[in-house]
Amino acid sequence: MNLEGRKIIVNKSSKELTEVLKKAENYKEFMPEGLQKFEPREDGFKFGLQGMPEIALKIAEVDDQKAVLKSASSSLDFSLTATLNPINDNQTEVQMLFEGKFNPFIKMMVEKPLKNFINALTDKIEAYK
Repeated sequence: MNLEGRKIIVNKSSKELTEVLKKAENYKEFMPEGLQKFEPREDGFKFGLQGMPEIALKIAEVDDQKAVLKSASSSLDFSLTATLNPINDNQTEVQMLFEGKFNPFIKMMVEKPLKNFINALTDKIEAYK
């Protein structure tokens, strides 16, 4: 299952965004409304949203072109990637991409909440100062 968020322009350089996305505690700023738990860890973070199970993510890779978060659970195989495309010294185009391997039943259950989550993350990143 692949989902794509809309492309947005962030008024930060890709280098500035890379520095932000390297640190687990910074992801709390991008979480959508309904955040009930946020726990930074050495290599990622765990969070819980209202009406959803808790999810643990590890920061797998961050460079000036992308930030990749992967599931910390062996039972769920997915990644969430923020692509970073520098426009100029002060602006970066960002797009969220979700890739997951789910059976059809799980896909049916998670597709809409995931799309809403990606849209909420995109909105928060776009508003990031």
